[in-house]
Amino acid sequence: MPFIVTESCIKCKYTDCVEVCPVDCFHEGPNMLVIDPDECIDCTLCEPECPVEAIMSDEDVDESQQEFIALNAELSREWPVINEMKDAPADADDWKETEGKLQYLER
Repeated sequence: MPFIVTESCIKCKYTDCVEVCPVDCFHEGPNMLVIDPDECIDCTLCEPECPVEAIMSDEDVDESQQEFIALNAELSREWPVINEMKDAPADADDWKETEGKLQYLER
């Protein structure tokens, strides 16, 4: 039961979650983070750290976010590991409440 990052992270990319991860399973893309499902040990430490509630167990993902299970697996193989907190994008707060952000995902 690995955890995944969902659409809420797109264009927000807060990195509060990466510093608490004991196995460095987060990967950073241009405007989103993802979790490597093969590295995640289901420790749950990252989930409460996310200010936009973008992290959840793959078992708890609702139908509208199902494609993010495969996206996390795919993009974690392409993007580099991130294990230190960085500043969020300057406009991250403007995107916090926005839904339907998949179209803005940068690969």
